[in-house]
Amino acid sequence: MEVTGKIRVINPEQQVSASFRKRELVVATEEQYPQYISINFVQDKCDLLNNYNVGEAVKVSINLRGREWVNPQGETKYFNDIQGWRIERLQVEAPAAAAPSAMAPMPPAEAFAPATNFNEEEHDDLPF
Repeated sequence: MEVTGKIRVINPEQQVSASFRKRELVVATEEQYPQYISINFVQDKCDLLNNYNVGEAVKVSINLRGREWVNPQGETKYFNDIQGWRIERLQVEAPAAAAPSAMAPMPPAEAFAPATNFNEEEHDDLPF
């Protein structure tokens, strides 16, 4: 699965135990109602976030993880986790004006002389 959006938060690495480390990334999706998705990178995947900054558009490959836990009172609880395993920068689209076009560029408005003898009764052969 993949999540795309802009990086909102990159938290520092946490050393949970002597043999386990994790790092949280929050990605804000770009849709009408943005979602803020918290994604955990664990162990050696923590280092993948070193070259990214808040505000960058990214695509993150994720796995959904779930587990069951029974508390001391015998109640069963379920927990979900989103784990990232790859992250890529998204290419920013070039503005349409910079795209190559088959048409010649339009000259600026100042290059045209204003009409001085406009007459509505003047006949032309335009059908509209």
